[in-house]
Amino acid sequence: MTIRRFLGISLLAIVAGCNQTDKPADLGVSSDTAGAGTQATANAQQTQGAAVIQGACPQVYLRDGTSVLRRYAKGAKDDPSKLLYQVTLAETTRRCVINESQLVMTVMVQGRIVTGPAGSAGTSVNVPIRVAAADGDNTLYSDLVQFPVNIPAEGTAQFVFTKDNVTIPGGSGGFVRAFVGFDEGPYNTK
Repeated sequence: MTIRRFLGISLLAIVAGCNQTDKPADLGVSSDTAGAGTQATANAQQTQGAAVIQGACPQVYLRDGTSVLRRYAKGAKDDPSKLLYQVTLAETTRRCVINESQLVMTVMVQGRIVTGPAGSAGTSVNVPIRVAAADGDNTLYSDLVQFPVNIPAEGTAQFVFTKDNVTIPGGSGGFVRAFVGFDEGPYNTK
């Protein structure tokens, strides 16, 4: 029984040691005990901006059925020989910053465009990408962006879509999710 207690205490000491830091600057505090550097530290923190937080940053998901966009020649629908181009969205990532009253996300998604049999390389097209954030059924943010994508002479290209300033109210529930996907309309909704 004594050996188990000793092993348990030893394990806790090791885990606690792994979470320790020797540098007060790593914790955002000054090692100046006299208080002389307090104003300089406060000014430096204000100029650095808000704190970056990844642990509470909502995950970004590709909404089902919205990660592929196909455009066909006029009058054609679902005819592979009339395909102008196809755009797909794949990998997502995000970055969050928190300030006094809100969480501000930068959402990024990787995409790829391929010219179809009826398409022409060397052109530019706008693709409708919607970024939204929701807590259950409650929509916290939604914005539609007509994102320009260049189709090079090779007929295929990769791109990265970035949406800054996705603002979510501070104190939102822990179940907030961000979504990215193509939105083909109607466009009169926000």
